[in-house]
Amino acid sequence: MAEYRSLLEELAQNITAEDLEQLKSACREDIPSGEGDAIATGHHWFAFLERHSKLDRANLSYIEHIFEISRRPDLLTKVVQYRTQVLKISEEDEVDTKLTRIPSAKKYKDIIRQPSEEEIIKLAPPPKKA
Repeated sequence: MAEYRSLLEELAQNITAEDLEQLKSACREDIPSGEGDAIATGHHWFAFLERHSKLDRANLSYIEHIFEISRRPDLLTKVVQYRTQVLKISEEDEVDTKLTRIPSAKKYKDIIRQPSEEEIIKLAPPPKKA
């Protein structure tokens, strides 16, 4: 739990007031009207997400998605490092998480798969020059 709190602290320290407005805008559909003004710091934003079950120690996919669409690769990298080093997420789980970051994709998770050898279209080699 200490690593999780350290991660949130480090992320909050790297969120400026301008960044916070961008992050709140990226998740505006999840912030009830009137509550957005109460979120004045990165710490408040993380506390809000935890209260509304969008963030917890073992589920960081929501903030990964928000950092990704807000173009904050530096923050996204810190979250991914935490997930792979502290939570010990395997590479297969990592791929699964990437596919299900966006809530609407969860219902298609089992459908997404790699094509079999028979399903792959083979291209003929290019014609040889005479």
